[in-house]
Amino acid sequence: MRPLEDLTTPVRAWLHRFAFLLLVGGAFALMLVGKADGILVERARTTVVDAVAPILDAASRPVATVADVLREGRELAVLRAQNAALRKENARLKHWQLVARRLEAENAALAQLLDMAPEPQTDYVTGRVIADSGGAFVRSVLINAGTNHGIAKGQAALTGEGLAGRVAEVGRTSGRVLLITDINSRIPVVIESTRQRGILAGDNSDRPKLVYLPEEAEVAVGQRIVTSGHGGVFPPGLPVGEIVKAGEHGVRVRPFADWNRMEYLRVVDYGMPGILMTREDDYSARIAAATGAPR
Repeated sequence: MRPLEDLTTPVRAWLHRFAFLLLVGGAFALMLVGKADGILVERARTTVVDAVAPILDAASRPVATVADVLREGRELAVLRAQNAALRKENARLKHWQLVARRLEAENAALAQLLDMAPEPQTDYVTGRVIADSGGAFVRSVLINAGTNHGIAKGQAALTGEGLAGRVAEVGRTSGRVLLITDINSRIPVVIESTRQRGILAGDNSDRPKLVYLPEEAEVAVGQRIVTSGHGGVFPPGLPVGEIVKAGEHGVRVRPFADWNRMEYLRVVDYGMPGILMTREDDYSARIAAATGAPR
């Protein structure tokens, strides 16, 4: 055994010393073979891959299994957290449901006691936003619903968050909604917490102005703005936005409606034409009232 080790020691030393050069030479030789006979190299590579593929597949299965287990564990933890949050939210919503039912019963009893006139029946049509003005001087969108669907000029257009605008033009199958940020938009509103009245005036920016407030008005950032119901345009209480700036340069309001994600609008008929009734409509209404004919 000892003489054999003495013979192999110089060979091992020589291999350690010239291993890098041997690898470079082998790689260079493979490149030359690949250039000379590409089909042969491709067949050899395919053969090697076919031989190694079952081994790699067998080795990858435990790794994939462990990865699936870890992913399911993370998803289970997330689901548990979401479940706990949903339980809390459900309990909170049940509480507010009980409060709402009690207030509804009290409101009905008081309305009956005062012989109060009931609120008018509301109808609505949901339309998809198919185009917007995209101009610098107009803030409006086009929806795929018109007179054939029951939409009329002056009706309120709402998103899930709040008031978006009103119907300014209407055709048979389409309607144009003037947004509350347009320079031609003027909406009577109140500050929800203080009940102080004002006008929300659009100026083609994303933050319309709150004007014509009383001098003693208490304005603070974060206050909610809702419709006041004056002018017969919109009913009171529709959410509009919240104050984001109040100072010497005026009061600015951030609307609840998100224009960048506006895909559908609900056009609601509150039966309040108000100041939006045109002269032709007013003339037709007077003629119908005088002759007893339907409008």
